[in-house]
Order: sequence, then structure tokens, then C-alpha cells
Amino acid sequence: MDYKCIIVGGGIAGLQAAIQLGRYMHQVLVIDSEDGRSSICHSYHNILGYPDGVSGQFLREIGKKHAEKLGIEFLTDKVETVKKADEGFYLETARGSTFSTKRVLLATGVMDRIPPFPELRPCLGISVYVCPDCDGYEVKDKKTIIIGSGRTGVGMTKTLSYWTKELVYINHEQEPIKESDQQWLRDHRVEYIESPIEKVLATDSRFEGILLKSGEKIIGQRGFVAFGGNEVRSQLAKQLGVELLENKHMLVDPRSKMTNVPGVWAAGDVVAHSEQVTIAMGEGSQAAIWIHKDILNDEL
Repeated sequence: MDYKCIIVGGGIAGLQAAIQLGRYMHQVLVIDSEDGRSSICHSYHNILGYPDGVSGQFLREIGKKHAEKLGIEFLTDKVETVKKADEGFYLETARGSTFSTKRVLLATGVMDRIPPFPELRPCLGISVYVCPDCDGYEVKDKKTIIIGSGRTGVGMTKTLSYWTKELVYINHEQEPIKESDQQWLRDHRVEYIESPIEKVLATDSRFEGILLKSGEKIIGQRGFVAFGGNEVRSQLAKQLGVELLENKHMLVDPRSKMTNVPGVWAAGDVVAHSEQVTIAMGEGSQAAIWIHKDILNDEL
């Protein structure tokens, strides 16, 4: 079947676009590998209507049900290649499926580099965070441990000093930092530890501190992860010749969210913006509106 549009990525941006396109009654397929950033956050606290927080898993679940009621189809798979053809695009998945469409919306997102401590996962979004714009407020006046690497961890420490003065920065990967940064940490009374971590201390979703390889325990109330090197999932965009920034984020038209490649739109964290759930929702809806306009123009 030829779909009017195929959305690659079923996170917040992809789901919002799917809902909007479903309300336009278009035949749309969402292909999602179910391993996006929103699938690991247990609570967002800065979204209108959810003052006590809402999990990414819940938003994904209700978003998918909403879209399915509107006739949107979903496939759990990963798109590995996308090729431009005379009449549109061909998409091939990891499981061997092939689909064709005249329009593609890339909502492939970003995945944070999170160290493989199993105790961290249940805490994400509840007592351990990755985005200061989303959750800096959550550490207000609380002892906070930055689990990071080199200058990325220093930058996070400086940012969080707006909300709390009780900060510990553990440079887990022991990447060197500049003397000027070390002086800033001393001037602001930040405890700086250049040592690998043995274990994250937590009870269920409540972060409690860090056990260092040396055996020393560092106690804290909140944690922040700051390693840098996040995966910007723009590989499919690169295959199509979409214009990318040096950091691999995609450039789009600010009004329509179309890329420089006709027939290819992008929305969400993979686009160059502030990487917020609310922005992803807006971009998904905005891209869908212009995809609908393109479908109408094509039919007319």
C-alpha cells in the first residue's frame, strides 16, 4: 500500500503529527523502534495540564491509542534505509519490510548517553535528570550530584548552580578539565571528585547517592547525568541529503518544518531546537498541517 505519509519515529513529535494527520483522515503509517528518549523518562514536570508530572511511557501509550482511533497504522520496526525515487520514497526496515510514500516525516529524536548503571533507569525523570531546562527546578535547594564527564559535567554544574548551591561533580570518565573550570568549582564550593563510579545508590526510583570505586559513598538527594555525546538520530536524513548542522541536528523551514529535500519533513528533538516535549508536540502538529496542505495540492 502507498501511504500518504510515513512517520519515522513514534515519540512525542511523531505521535502528535499522527494525531493531526488522522484528523485529516489521511492514510498514514508510523514506524517506531520503541527505544526513543521519551520511553525512558518516568516523569516530565513542565507540561501544561500535568503539574504533578507525567511519564513519557504514559504519553506514548495514550498518544498511540488516540492516533489508532483516527485510523493511523503502527509498525514496531526500525527504518534502516530510505531512498528517493521518481514518485517519492522507498523505506526499508530491519525486519525486511519495504514501504513507499510521497512524504516522509522524520521524528527520529535523540538518545542521551547514560552510563550503564541499572539503578539509574527507574530514577530517570523522578530523582535523576538529564535536561536542566526541563528539570533544573526539581533540584532547587537540594544536594545534587552531577554524574558526568569532563567539560560537559562542568557545564551542567554551572547551569544547576542557578537552582542549588549544594553541588557535587563526579567526573566518572576522568576526562581532564581546564584550570579555569577547576577554579570556578573551587570558588563556588562545588565538591569535585575525579574518580570512576562503582554503583548508583537508589531505592526504587529514589536516588540516594554514589558508591565510588574507592569504596567511598557520596550521599545526595538528586542526580543529573551530563556525559555529552548524545546520539542525534539523523542517519536517515543524511541518506536523503537533508541539510544538517555540525552537531547532526536537522535544519527545517521554521514555518512548514520541511527540510531542504522536497517531501521530507522533520519534527522533534532531531531538529535544531531546545529539545523540549512541548516544542516537539508543536512541531509535530505544525509539520502535519503542512503535510496535509501538500497532500491537498497534489490531489488538486
